[in-house]
Amino acid sequence: MDTQNINKWIKDNKIQKIPKKEKDKIELFNYIANLTFEKNVQYTEKEINEKLKNFYIDYALLRRYMVDYKILSRTRDCKTYWY
Repeated sequence: MDTQNINKWIKDNKIQKIPKKEKDKIELFNYIANLTFEKNVQYTEKEINEKLKNFYIDYALLRRYMVDYKILSRTRDCKTYWY
């Protein structure tokens, strides 16, 4: 992971802006997931939101991106998530 790239979007552990390029988005979201979640641990939506709130004010958008890019997985009823 290119830390120099990450530093373009994160300052003081807060996302300043979401990159436009898909490749850069995926890199950023993977970086955040690696810092935030443990592999194969199940989380509730509320737990995911609480953790993502630390990085970005629109944590729901961040969560949706992570699901859309298959960084996070979730059950069909959206009650359980895992990394």
